[in-house]
Amino acid sequence: MSETPAEATEFPRTIGRVATRELAAHGYRTLAQLARSSERELLAIHGVGPKATRILGEELAARGLAFRAD
Repeated sequence: MSETPAEATEFPRTIGRVATRELAAHGYRTLAQLARSSERELLAIHGVGPKATRILGEELAARGLAFRAD
């Protein structure tokens, strides 16, 4: 059985299935990959909203990472 996009990422489930799927569709699968993008860039992706970026920002911070500055 193949993995779904949500299973192939390290993102927390709390960001939602749509956000996870859309991030994966745009080539993001790890938190380190997200750190190379700005929050504004991620918010421009359909299905990725303020709640998802807040949660992802917290996950990045817990690992000593952050979104790229605009």
